[in-house]
Amino acid sequence: MSSKDARGDKGASTGKRLGGNKKMSGAKLSAGSKGTGGGKKAAGRPHRGGKTKSQASSRQRTGRPSHRGASFDASALEGAEFIEVSNVALPLDVGLESPASEVNRPTPVPLSTETNHPAPATPAASPAPAEGSHAESLSRAAIASALGVAPEDVASFSLVKRSVDARKKSNVHFNATYAVHLAQGVAYDALSPARGVNVRAYDPPAPLAIPDLRSLATSSDGRIVVAGTGPAGLFCALYLAEAGLRPLVVERGAAVDERTAAIESFNAGGPLDAAANVQFGEGGAGTFSDGKLTTGTKSPHIRHVLEAFVQAGAPDEILWQAKPHIGTDKLPAVVKSIRERIISAGGEVRFLTRLADIELSDGAVCSVALEDSRTGAREVVEASRVIVACGHSARDIFELARDRGFALERKPFSMGVRIEHPQTLINRAQYGAAAKHAALGAADYKMAVRVPARANGTRPDAASENATRGVYTFCMCPGGEVVAAASEEGGVVVNGMSRFARDGENSNSALLADVRPDDLPGNDVMEGVRLQREVEHAAFELARRNGGVPYAAPAQTVGDFLVGATSSSGQAEGKQPGGTVAAASEARRRTVVPGPHRRRTVAPEPYSRLVVHPSYPRGVVWCDLRECLPEFICGALAQGLPLLDAKLHGFADPTAVLTGPETRSSSPIRMVRGENFQARLASDSPDSDEEPATRVYPCGEGAGYAGGIMSAAVDGLRVAEAIAAEFSSR
Repeated sequence: MSSKDARGDKGASTGKRLGGNKKMSGAKLSAGSKGTGGGKKAAGRPHRGGKTKSQASSRQRTGRPSHRGASFDASALEGAEFIEVSNVALPLDVGLESPASEVNRPTPVPLSTETNHPAPATPAASPAPAEGSHAESLSRAAIASALGVAPEDVASFSLVKRSVDARKKSNVHFNATYAVHLAQGVAYDALSPARGVNVRAYDPPAPLAIPDLRSLATSSDGRIVVAGTGPAGLFCALYLAEAGLRPLVVERGAAVDERTAAIESFNAGGPLDAAANVQFGEGGAGTFSDGKLTTGTKSPHIRHVLEAFVQAGAPDEILWQAKPHIGTDKLPAVVKSIRERIISAGGEVRFLTRLADIELSDGAVCSVALEDSRTGAREVVEASRVIVACGHSARDIFELARDRGFALERKPFSMGVRIEHPQTLINRAQYGAAAKHAALGAADYKMAVRVPARANGTRPDAASENATRGVYTFCMCPGGEVVAAASEEGGVVVNGMSRFARDGENSNSALLADVRPDDLPGNDVMEGVRLQREVEHAAFELARRNGGVPYAAPAQTVGDFLVGATSSSGQAEGKQPGGTVAAASEARRRTVVPGPHRRRTVAPEPYSRLVVHPSYPRGVVWCDLRECLPEFICGALAQGLPLLDAKLHGFADPTAVLTGPETRSSSPIRMVRGENFQARLASDSPDSDEEPATRVYPCGEGAGYAGGIMSAAVDGLRVAEAIAAEFSSR
């Protein structure tokens, strides 16, 4: 995402916050009973230079250990009431007690009573463990050691972020960032931070200000139509509704309760419901794929999205976890709560309603046709703006946009399989002897390598700048399941999910290879969609030919895949394929892994005794995945597996299971938009500096501007801000 896409918030002078309020920003900090200046007495006093008797004695007690940093500039902390201390090493036992509590849950404030709120003066962070608890004592001691002071000099503290540091398997621990208030009389220039510990003035996150635009939305304006209730559509609609613009939100799929029932029926062997499945319905595809809230996007909106999720019922801990997730079991209630908030703010939400057409007048939208997903009945609605947030699987929307003259372009996407391992293998590989510690939970991973590329699956591409192809893991689901994610008749698609507890037997992740625009023949912008469909239908037929029921998925062990063998065990019922495991193990022992300076051979190891029970709900059929996936994808995965195994020991274990195909990781098409977020027309001159004025706003992952729940939600907020700015400029 470009730096322009990651711009900050620009709220009006009068507005309300999305998901946060004074209660959130003023969370109570943990105050120690031994502190000399905790509570209200110390809270309002900035710490300036000057050594006190208490400070001098503290220096005598703590000294300046050899591990202390070489220098520390306290002048940058002048006047700060709270300091942010990062890279604080914590023992794992701290994680046995949760630092979150109900005081951290934001409560929505009615629009009519909200005025202008400055940035909070106290940390918008999670409360520390209960005073006097073992975790509180361990945290206080770790903070004191990091700062080079005595524990009693730490008056209060609040957790901002915490992650697992497993770089050294002999010393697995937590790494934390805290907002800290020192005891009265402890001067900043007397701190002696440990090497690697960073200290700066605490800068609390600013709330999101939503302007009140009700007086600017005239009766002559048509409806603002938001198509799609994935993260992009939901957060765009929430902002617009709370700004008083009364959006009409349409979703081709069902409400989350009906959708959940349809998915459960399909998983049990029932027919596919094209209007209610893993791809379509309230909350979008992310509702049934774990709810991971990690992103590479840098935006202040990330905090706003997290706060809104917490206000909607998500666990408080997503505010301080380095890798937050909600869980498929909790997400339905969360998205339902966001929908109810949109309605209470004046928006309208219609399910089983598809965006069927967009009519333009003088190059700008004037109306839309909405179609009942069950009956096909149509209704024309006057529209002043349309937000296209339909997700990457609404392929008919791509065709509609092309036919109505919007500019579309091919974009890179990915294709591959789901790889499943026993979760115990991943835990041991990531955490070593600490794997069974109760505070760690299920381990995850994220890996990427480059392999020699082949253009169009035939010839080496060494002559071009694209001489390598990326192979990587994506959407890793610890303790999760492989999901039946089909949305079209006669096609098999897989995805992954985890519940909040992440306590399932297996882990799984997408194992993908890049598909570049030049991998596709011709110039048709829809060629990527055609390839996806071709693979999905080939997988459906491959499983059927080998004895599977409809929508069973083709599967293969890693060992069989690497030697090009097909198992003979038929449809899997928790069994391992027979006849090829020994050969696969031997092939793995001979695998040569290229390193940065030399080639090394993977050390021989015995055949793994870990047995993977495939979790795909419609059943898997042991097949040769090369019969449904493109050769250049299979070749890249085969080259990448041993390289990934070198990063995570056991990843290419011959008994690991590959289930395919994973084709919907991202959109193969981008709707081109301008800096004002409005869609360009294909007839626009590519050299023109004029911004488009279609009043159609491509938004989120399906339009090609996001790659997950968080980035899609952030994009939805940015589009909403752009629309609000247009109204404010009237």
